Amino acid sequence: MIIVLLPAYNEEESLPQLIPKLKQTMESFSEEYCVIVCNDGSTDSTQKLLDQMSQDFPIEVIHHKINRGLGETSRDLFEHAAVIAAEGDVIVRLDCDDTHEPEFIPKLIKRVRNGCDVVIASRFEPGGGQMGVSKYRAFISRSANYFMKIFFPISGLKEYSCGFRAYRAEIIKEAISFYGNNFIQLKGLGFTCTLEKLVKLKLIGASFGEEPFLLRYDQKLSDSKMVSSVTTLGYLVMTLLYHWPWGGWRSGIKKKYRNWNISNDSL
Repeated sequence: MIIVLLPAYNEEESLPQLIPKLKQTMESFSEEYCVIVCNDGSTDSTQKLLDQMSQDFPIEVIHHKINRGLGETSRDLFEHAAVIAAEGDVIVRLDCDDTHEPEFIPKLIKRVRNGCDVVIASRFEPGGGQMGVSKYRAFISRSANYFMKIFFPISGLKEYSCGFRAYRAEIIKEAISFYGNNFIQLKGLGFTCTLEKLVKLKLIGASFGEEPFLLRYDQKLSDSKMVSSVTTLGYLVMTLLYHWPWGGWRSGIKKKYRNWNISNDSL
């Protein structure tokens, strides 16, 4: 089965654009699929639209009565996916604002089926790119990716901040079993969770790959949800937690994971 995760906050304009394309893409597969949407306290017609679309599309909705932010929304989506996923399933997460075209999903899934634990849709791979992004925003994005590559190096990765990814279900189930509620630890720090998932998966030995894709920011109809100052603070906090010399993530998590594996093997 393919499990598609969509975080949604005030996406009444974007959903009618995205969902038909997602439906067409998913129905091209010969296997079952489901779509899990976390409606993160939307104040517009997002919930009404989801109710209507669920009439002829396999959508399950997680409700947040108030807006909790991307960190808690991602946590709830991935924890729910881990519960329903089985061996051999693939979990795909993309944005709900129609900037991530579903047509790239088959290539991501193919790479997972060929052995990668995590495959990222990358603007920076040959053949990738972005449309509708201002020069200032493009500079900030590129700079942030360089920062992440320096402080959180993952072999072969150029794209760290894009949330459009496919995951082998087993690696997500293992990560949540090991980390528990700390798989996404920095929940209140904006879009930091997008990087945190990569780093936490790297620390338990996940393998990574990239596929080129075109970010369609020119199709974005809803307001941006990113608060740059909060996310920047999150990156700095995460850098400190990862590199702290006494029991930081880099050494502490790896040691805990080894002990956890030994404990599980002895059961």
